[in-house]
Amino acid sequence: MNSSLTILFLGIIIFLAHWFSGIFDRKGIPDVLLLMLVGILFGPILKLVKHDDFGIAGPMFTSLTLVIILFEGGIGLNISELRKSLGGSLTLTAINFVVTTIAVSILSYMLFHLSVLESLTLGATLGGTSSAVVIPMVRQISMQEISRTYLVLESALSDVLCIVFALAIIEGISGGEVQPGLIVGKIISSFVLASFVGFASAVVWAVLLNRMRSIKNSIFTTPAFVFIVYGLAEILGYSGAISSLVFGITLVNTEQLRGTFLNKYLPQNPVSLNETEKIFFSEIVFLLKTFFFVYIGISIRFDNLMILGLGLLVAISLYILRIPVVRLTAHNGIQVADKVTMSVMIPKGLAAAVLAGIPLQKGIPGGQVIQDLTYSIILITIILTSVLIPLLGRNKRLNAIYGWFFRIRFNKR
Repeated sequence: MNSSLTILFLGIIIFLAHWFSGIFDRKGIPDVLLLMLVGILFGPILKLVKHDDFGIAGPMFTSLTLVIILFEGGIGLNISELRKSLGGSLTLTAINFVVTTIAVSILSYMLFHLSVLESLTLGATLGGTSSAVVIPMVRQISMQEISRTYLVLESALSDVLCIVFALAIIEGISGGEVQPGLIVGKIISSFVLASFVGFASAVVWAVLLNRMRSIKNSIFTTPAFVFIVYGLAEILGYSGAISSLVFGITLVNTEQLRGTFLNKYLPQNPVSLNETEKIFFSEIVFLLKTFFFVYIGISIRFDNLMILGLGLLVAISLYILRIPVVRLTAHNGIQVADKVTMSVMIPKGLAAAVLAGIPLQKGIPGGQVIQDLTYSIILITIILTSVLIPLLGRNKRLNAIYGWFFRIRFNKR
């Protein structure tokens, strides 16, 4: 694609994104689904753009999108709601990851004749939910704050589980040995140390922020500092995603640090984003989200319809299994309507897409199947989530069926 067509393409996408956002407000059809369909149209169908055309810029762009979306998700979390939902979020994340990994592993072993470790690799790759999909969607639908916090935290925390477990199993396939103790150690260090990096960085930035505002054209300094935090955490071997999320949470809740030993370092005035900064961040997230979902659509492959069909079967199984997982982990303070929403909010995305290509790169026999099936399930789960969310809000019969699973009481003997 030449430069003129590229510029034309970018302009059309931005206008379509605003139009799709209006459609979502009026009709309830999620804009992320429409953006993916545009990517599929320009990519696999018309073949005007190919995934390879982006080169190294593609993966880098998706990482930047993840950083900014997680940061914006963090600054929208209230610390009191976070305290109430952290335990439940951790439970939801862990149980959903285990159930998904086991279910996908069994299905892939039976349907695709992958080895046990290859099946576990695929299961771990698809074990989480996508921050880049979940966070923008929960911002646009009506939910309790605690329910929204559950889903935001799950999407961020599950990325770490997917990455650590999938890479450990892949290393086990290559080296002939999987070390459970090493996996657990990596998870703990990644969560704890990444959180510390995000927390410490937020305290530093809280001290510097008001000073930076006195500098002309400094509005982009906060996103730039988020990039630094993410990059630093990744270089140290921790989760940059968790660091970005904790950075955002800490930055807007620094008042909670009053009365601690950090009080003397904090500015006298509360640290918060002004209206201009909020609008600016909102526009950044809007643009990045727009191009991310178009990019995902372009990256989808339709070479093997059998893979797509079996991917649909696996995806439907995950949606069925999600219902008892939410019922078990969502406490009584969460409304039934929110539990219904949580039960369909399992789209796969960036982490799964990145991990899916590694087995093929390392020459693992089932690598091509793992990649193709992962891409198909990413597409299918995003479509199903995007369709089910507005459908549950409008179709009373479907909502009643879902709601029944959360209202029914089982007799204890």
